[in-house]
Amino acid sequence: SHGNKEVFSCWGIRLAVDWFRERGHTYIKVFVPLWRKEPPRQDSPIADQHILEELEKQSILVYTPSRKVKGKRVVCYDDRYIVKVAYEKDGVIVSNDHYRDLQNENPEWKWFIEQRLLMYSFVSNR
Repeated sequence: SHGNKEVFSCWGIRLAVDWFRERGHTYIKVFVPLWRKEPPRQDSPIADQHILEELEKQSILVYTPSRKVKGKRVVCYDDRYIVKVAYEKDGVIVSNDHYRDLQNENPEWKWFIEQRLLMYSFVSNR
């Protein structure tokens, strides 16, 4: 949302990571589809892409798998990665997604998502 739904803003990810670091959190994971590593396309612009590489080198960013089959992109269901890691680490999920399908899939995840989902919005760069 940092890019106003016009551009994928890597700086927004950096701002969020820094916000949690400043509050003493040490285990922070960011999940981004692997195709975000590719050069940006006109229909999918990305800003400050180098930040993803920096976060990956710090073991903060994890790319979720994706591949091309006959010229068509096939991506994994990254929501499951996010919820599973947060659940296993007893962490917090920072997202504006409600994960309703995953809540219906697993009763333990339902409670966890209801209690540990932190929704957010950016006001300028805060």
